[in-house]
Amino acid sequence: MISSIFQRLIAAWKRFWVSHFARQNRFLWVIPLPVAGAFITGLCLSLLFTACTANNSSNNTANSANNSHQNKASVVKFGYQKSAILLKSKGILEKRLQPQGVSVEWIEFPAGPQLLEAMNVGSIDFGHTGESPPIFAQAAGASLTYIAGIAPSPAGQAILLPPDSPIKTVTDLKGKKIAFQKGSSAHYLLLQVLEKFGLKYSDIQPIYLPPADARAALVKGSLDAWVIWDPFYAAAQKAINARVLIDGTEVNKQGGYYLASRKFATDNPETIKSILEEIKTLEDWSDKHRDEVASTLSPVLGIDLETMQKATQRKKFGIVPIDSNLITLQQKVADKFYELKLIPKQIDVKEAMLSPEQYAAFSPKI
Repeated sequence: MISSIFQRLIAAWKRFWVSHFARQNRFLWVIPLPVAGAFITGLCLSLLFTACTANNSSNNTANSANNSHQNKASVVKFGYQKSAILLKSKGILEKRLQPQGVSVEWIEFPAGPQLLEAMNVGSIDFGHTGESPPIFAQAAGASLTYIAGIAPSPAGQAILLPPDSPIKTVTDLKGKKIAFQKGSSAHYLLLQVLEKFGLKYSDIQPIYLPPADARAALVKGSLDAWVIWDPFYAAAQKAINARVLIDGTEVNKQGGYYLASRKFATDNPETIKSILEEIKTLEDWSDKHRDEVASTLSPVLGIDLETMQKATQRKKFGIVPIDSNLITLQQKVADKFYELKLIPKQIDVKEAMLSPEQYAAFSPKI
């Protein structure tokens, strides 16, 4: 097909230019006909090549756009913990994403490490944790990326004791059994507290337990202390009269993160932008309506209103964009866990970050 078109095109151009030069009665005598034919043939080849290249380029662009459209997720599998169940309860993501043809599937986890394990195997696309779980996940080779920072709430974490515990100071923790979720924000809080008061990690007996099991063990007397966050922290204060040894206000100035699998982040920037904008709007509203937040969450979590109000009052609401300061803080967390040989290798947290251009595409103005 192309060959026949090309042959007809060359013949037409030859007839046109020979006729044209003859009418003008000049230059024709200095251009041998074979040379003129070769020139015209070359010109036709160039035009045909250009047309084919343009057509291929157009096809490639269309294919790229089609692939991008095909890769866009129609469902966001959102991992969450009880500390952020308000987002699910309000149903705001469903309302925002429905016009885009995207639905939301919610999956609950007891803590951040389990959430990121699920993300690593593709069971969820998006979720939030404290500062420590991403470090352990990256060290294990998980393909995840940081999306946005969560404002720190140091007063919402603490080391709890049984009500009749003889422990009076942090130094009394030496040799004691302390429970916490391994690789969680509670884990890092404990490291910070021990360092501040001159103790080593090897000075205590770490007991790795998820929140529900740790609380039960504390009640049974199997533990000396428990490191935990709200709302579990506030609930333990009320239900079992747990005593606070120290909270995070003296040491912990770092918040958590929203994270996504790298593939989801790369393929769905518009969806992520919508999610972050709705999260920011909810956080701004929550900061000004704390009593309403507590009354909404109390029946959902099965926690009495007074306890829920306590947890809500000591929470700092808000999200923050990923910047060099957050990266520096997160690298310190990674270095500390590696120093104690709690992760198998040293990691560079920048490898789990996106480019500035990618962040700019979906980060809300804060």
